[in-house]
Amino acid sequence: MAYKEEDYLQLSGLQHFRVCRRQWALCHIENQWADNFLTVDGNLMHENAHNGETRESRGDLLIIRNLDIFSANLGISGKCDVVEFHRHPDGVSLQGHDGLWTPYPVEYKRGKEKEHTADALQLCAQALCLEEMLCCTIPEGALYYGQPRRRQVITFTLSLRKEVQDCLEEMHKLYARHFTPKVKPSKSCNACSMKELCIPKLMRISKVSDYLAKAIKE
Repeated sequence: MAYKEEDYLQLSGLQHFRVCRRQWALCHIENQWADNFLTVDGNLMHENAHNGETRESRGDLLIIRNLDIFSANLGISGKCDVVEFHRHPDGVSLQGHDGLWTPYPVEYKRGKEKEHTADALQLCAQALCLEEMLCCTIPEGALYYGQPRRRQVITFTLSLRKEVQDCLEEMHKLYARHFTPKVKPSKSCNACSMKELCIPKLMRISKVSDYLAKAIKE
């Protein structure tokens, strides 16, 4: 099933959704947002990745920054930080450039490699968009983490591709219902910029009235 353009979700929301469904809903359904050091630092890193020319050619390597992408099949749109196009006989043709090229998406992230798959899912979703737009197959891409200053190669396996599709299907269903899931408190709540909007402490209190009474006393 192909989605209409007005029903497209933000590709970047996939990472939020994988980390916390409530965080995603607060941002993308209720249009709420709050920054902290981590989010500001991450934004600065993305700005640095987008600095310079939008297109850069280095012989058999073409670099395109801040590339607009979409997928009607997945119902998403967004941008790639960087897409490297390597000249290859099995690649695809690009308008304005001679030869054939294979795309290689690169996403910039703050910090270091994560234990969860949120970053990998976002990168894989970018690859799926590029595959649909360019009619090609992209086997892998890379996540560049700011703390170790090195790339982590991500292979776009069948299981990772399915996880992307499953998450997006659930996101579309929640968005259509305008439903915000309940909070599930975890250790990551303390570092979340949305903590004061989400109020995860409410789930640890048996009654809302008890929370309000305690807040008034404080």
